[in-house]
Amino acid sequence: MERKIVHVVGTGTIGEPLIGLLSDYRDQLGIDEVTFHKNSALRRDRSTVTDLLGRGARLSVDEGKEQGFKKLGMDPDFETEESIKRASVVIDCTPKGIGHANKAKYYEKFSDTVKGFLAQGSEDGFGKKYARGINDRALNASDKFIQVVSCNTHNVSCLTNTLAVGADPDNLVEGKYVCVRRANDLSQVGNFIPAPQVGTHGDDKYGSHHAADAAGLFATLGMDLNLFSSAMKVNSQYMHVLWFNLKVKEPTTLASVKERLHNNDHVAMTTKDMTSTVFSFGRDHGHYGRIMNQTVVVEQSLNVRNDHEITGFCFTPQDGNSILSSISAAEWLLYPHSYKDKIQCLSHLFFNII
Repeated sequence: MERKIVHVVGTGTIGEPLIGLLSDYRDQLGIDEVTFHKNSALRRDRSTVTDLLGRGARLSVDEGKEQGFKKLGMDPDFETEESIKRASVVIDCTPKGIGHANKAKYYEKFSDTVKGFLAQGSEDGFGKKYARGINDRALNASDKFIQVVSCNTHNVSCLTNTLAVGADPDNLVEGKYVCVRRANDLSQVGNFIPAPQVGTHGDDKYGSHHAADAAGLFATLGMDLNLFSSAMKVNSQYMHVLWFNLKVKEPTTLASVKERLHNNDHVAMTTKDMTSTVFSFGRDHGHYGRIMNQTVVVEQSLNVRNDHEITGFCFTPQDGNSILSSISAAEWLLYPHSYKDKIQCLSHLFFNII
């Protein structure tokens, strides 16, 4: 019987918790082995790698770097190309641009034997865009390369799907969003900013990449949505905040909006109005501190204007929603007919109320 092996490339803000989650739920997910690639032998990362090895994951490094890892007490089992070649699914969690470079250098070479390759939100054009619960029906057997969209794109898409286009793709008139992004992750030592910093609109039609990526996600379902987003950064390390404004054709009410959000398992509702308190909940109750829902909507911020305009604030569970979609896509490649049942082992990591 064919062994099911998932190989994760990178141990950053998505890679590290993803490796841990796959290792912890390996049996329930039907995975025989989890391997991961680490690029550099760094003393400061030794504790991370040692813990992952202790949970059953197996280390892969570039040829010629083995001794550097062994000197720090990290024993690799595989070389880079070997670990990719023997994998069933490869999930690339490397920084921007490296996923495309790895695709050209390694992944296309082994696309006949590996079931599929995933990359994260920064790798636009890597493959078909995907977010769990949004466009699952767009996946087909020819999809060897899949791009899991970014955390804020998950949030934009989940809200748009839940409140505007889920029942009727023609219901949305216009969707506008402002992404108020944290400066960097707690684990990152660089790129913090001293004051709020506004972004630019790189796309004439969609504004920032968040709406452009969301439109691309819905395009896999044959939809052409009118979306526009702006983005800025604030000097915080907690969570991204999203302001949304959805204009719809069919009249709606505040009660109906709340009901739709409450009925979506991917949405968490909260009356907390500070990122710190929601982040603290995730730290105390989430896996690796992550909230796996796609969005956390602040209930009292919701407003319906003139029966057709829905506005509100929500928080983005950064990394958590991307991790879920990465696992879902990997399970789809391994078990295309039963992956939705397989990932139910993670259902207790979702919260209706925060």
